[in-house]
Amino acid sequence: MIDGPDDLFFAALNGMAAMSDDPLSSARELAAPTTVAALALPLDPQAADCMRHWLDAATHAASPDTRLFVKLIAERDSRQELGLLGLAQPAWGALLARHFAQAHPRSALPPTLRADSHADSHAAFVRALHALLLAHANPALPKDDADCLATIIAQACLRPDHLWRDLGLAGRDEVTWMLTRYFPTLVALNTSNLRWKKFLAQQLALSLGLQPGPAPGCPGCEDYAHCFPR
Repeated sequence: MIDGPDDLFFAALNGMAAMSDDPLSSARELAAPTTVAALALPLDPQAADCMRHWLDAATHAASPDTRLFVKLIAERDSRQELGLLGLAQPAWGALLARHFAQAHPRSALPPTLRADSHADSHAAFVRALHALLLAHANPALPKDDADCLATIIAQACLRPDHLWRDLGLAGRDEVTWMLTRYFPTLVALNTSNLRWKKFLAQQLALSLGLQPGPAPGCPGCEDYAHCFPR
C-alpha cells in the first residue's frame, strides 16, 4: 500500500477545483498532458519492487494514465493476484502493448480468480457495472483504457474493503481522480458524496430498475453497518 497520495493525483484534483461545472469539459482538461512527479513507493519492499518493475517497463513513464495503471497492477502483482484484475488475456496483452512495452515474462496473466462460490451472480454484477461505467466514459480518453479500468473497478467491488484499498490506491481522493478523469458524467451524479463502492452499486441498481443495495464485497467491509444501517 502507498502511504500518502502522490503529486499526480493531487495535481489533478487541484486542477479540477478551477474547472467549470460541466463534467465533460472538466474531463477534457484532465485528459491534457500533465507534468507529474515520481510515484511514491510503498513501504513494503515486495510491493515497492513491483512498482519499480512496472515503471521500468512503462512506455511513457510520465503519463498520468500509465502511472495509474502502475499502481493498480503493482498492487495485485506484489501479492501474486494479477487474476484479480479481472482482465481477459487479449485485453491484458493490449494493455501491456499500450503502456508497458518493456514488460518482462513475469507479467503473464493467470486465469481470473473468483471471490467465492457466488461466481455466476458476481460475474453478472461485474458485466453490468462494466457496461454502466463505459456508458459514462470520457470520449477524450482512449476507449481501450476506459474498458480496462471499468473491468478492474467492477472486479474490485467484489472484494470486502473500501474501494481505494481494493484497488491499491492511497485513498478516496485517488479514486475520485480516476473516476472523474475516466467516467465524469457518472461522478457528477454522486451529489450526496456517497462512498464510491456504495455509489456504484446504487447507480447500477437504479439503471436496472432495482432497489439499491450493497455491492457484493460490501458486507465484508468494516464500515458495512455505517453504509447500510438496519
